[in-house]
Amino acid sequence: MDIERRRHRMKGRGAATNAAGRFEAHTREAVDDGWDGDGEALPVLRTQISEERPRSVITYNSSPDLPFDRSLNAYRGCEHGCVYCFARPSHAYLGLSPGLDFETRLVARPGAAEVLRRELGARAYRPAPLAMGTNTDPYQPIEAEYRITRACLEVLAETGHPVAIVTKGTLIERDIDVLSDMARRGLVRVGMSVTTLDPKLSRLMEPRAPAPARRLQTIRRMAGAGIPVRVMAAPMIPALTDPELEAILQAGREAGARSASWIMLRLPREVSPLVRDWLDRVFPDRAGRIMACLREMHGGKDYDARWGHRMRGEGPYAEIVARRFEVAVRRLRLKTSLPPMRCDLFAAPARDSAQLSLF
Repeated sequence: MDIERRRHRMKGRGAATNAAGRFEAHTREAVDDGWDGDGEALPVLRTQISEERPRSVITYNSSPDLPFDRSLNAYRGCEHGCVYCFARPSHAYLGLSPGLDFETRLVARPGAAEVLRRELGARAYRPAPLAMGTNTDPYQPIEAEYRITRACLEVLAETGHPVAIVTKGTLIERDIDVLSDMARRGLVRVGMSVTTLDPKLSRLMEPRAPAPARRLQTIRRMAGAGIPVRVMAAPMIPALTDPELEAILQAGREAGARSASWIMLRLPREVSPLVRDWLDRVFPDRAGRIMACLREMHGGKDYDARWGHRMRGEGPYAEIVARRFEVAVRRLRLKTSLPPMRCDLFAAPARDSAQLSLF
C-alpha cells in the first residue's frame, strides 16, 4: 500500500498501524498485492460502535501512586485518537488492536447507570471518590448520542457520591447544571488535560480532541459555574511539549483553574511502538532525542512501570521538569492538592425488594 493511499485512509487518526494485541495468536500486516483498486484512494476509516451490557461498572485498584481506589469507564476505546494514550493496551483484552482499533472500534456501555445504582446500593458499599476518565474519555464524541456519562453523573448527584473527572472533551459543558450543583456540595472536581497550546501540534498528537483554546474556554466556563478545575499538563513529551509547561499552567490559571498537575509521557506495552512510529513519521528530526530522553529517565528502557516512578521518571531531565513545575505553581499560586471531597453526604439508593418500606 503506497504512502499517499495509506495517509488518506488514516486521515483524522492518531495511530497509523493496527498490529494485533499481545494476546492474539497471529499477527496481521497489510500488503499491496497489486489488486487493491489500481491505485484508487482507499476509503477513510470510519468509527464503528458496538454495545456491551455490563454486569459491573466500578473497577477497584490498589495502586499506591493513584489518588483514588475506584473508577468507572462508560466506554471502551476512545475516538480522540491520542497517539500517546497509555490506555491503548486495554483494547487487547477485547481481542482488538491497541492501534487503529482503539480509536475506530469503540464499545459503549448502555445501562451503566442502572448497574452503578445497584452497586452503590449494596449493603457492603462504602463511599469514596469515584474517578471517571481514567482509561477512556467520558466526554468523547459518542457521549453526545449515548449520554451514558450524563446518566451516571445523575445517579452520583442523587446519592451524594463524590466524583473526580478527567477529560479533554468540551462536551462536559452540557453537564454544567449537574456538576455545579455537585460542586456546591463539595462532591466534584474536574481535570482538563492540556498537552500543548499549539493547535497544529495538538491536531497531530490527538486528532479528534478539541483544540487547546477550546479546552481553555471550557475551563473558564466551568470555573465560572463554581466547579473546581485542575489544569493537567499531561503528558509532557520531552523535547516536544515540555518547553510549554509554564505557558500551559499560566493559560490554565488565567482561565480559572484552581490547581495543576503534570505527568511525563508513559509508553506501556503496545504504546511504545505506536509512538516511535509516529515520531519517525511526524518528527524525524527529533525522534531520536525524544526517545533518548525517555530512556534516560527509565533506566535505558522505553518505560519502567514501577510504582512511584512510572508517572515522572527519574534522573536529571525528570528532576528539571519537576522543579520547573514547582516554581511555576508557586508563582501562579496554583494548588497541587485540594481539600478532600465530601463522603458524608452519601445516601445509598433504595435496593430492589419485594418488601415495601415501613417509612
